[in-house]
Amino acid sequence: MSRPREFTKGKIHDVVVRPLSKFLDERGWLAELFRSDEIDPQVMPVMAYLSMTQPGVARGPHEHLDQTDYFCFMGPSNFKVYLWDHRPESPTCGVRQVLYAGVDSPLMVIVPPGVVHAYRNIGGDNGIVFNAPNRLYAGESKKSPVDEIRHEEEAGSPFCLD
Repeated sequence: MSRPREFTKGKIHDVVVRPLSKFLDERGWLAELFRSDEIDPQVMPVMAYLSMTQPGVARGPHEHLDQTDYFCFMGPSNFKVYLWDHRPESPTCGVRQVLYAGVDSPLMVIVPPGVVHAYRNIGGDNGIVFNAPNRLYAGESKKSPVDEIRHEEEAGSPFCLD
């Protein structure tokens, strides 16, 4: 099977989406982002980082050959998350999935290798995203090539953010 140039709407095989619960008390709230007893050992995070995205700004689309991303969208803004199954061997190859996540719908999203992904801050505030991938960025001591195929500048790309 070849890689698709057109995508249909649906849910993507191997993408895990789980609501994040906020536990409230008089001090504020707490949310568990991940627990080792709830994660497949193959996607266990090896590093973590936060990113801030300004309102209206998008990150991606890009994909990884080996890395699985473990995103958590908690706020203080909202995001439109775009996923495209670009894996020729996947039963959902050619499927596009869109999620809404953030302060109004806190979500954890596991994105496996070969699933092209992007997100746009659709809220009015700066948005914070947590990611805990299962591979080190640029490998041990940052001495390896970065596992990323970027599609942002690709002419005629099928990975369009609307």
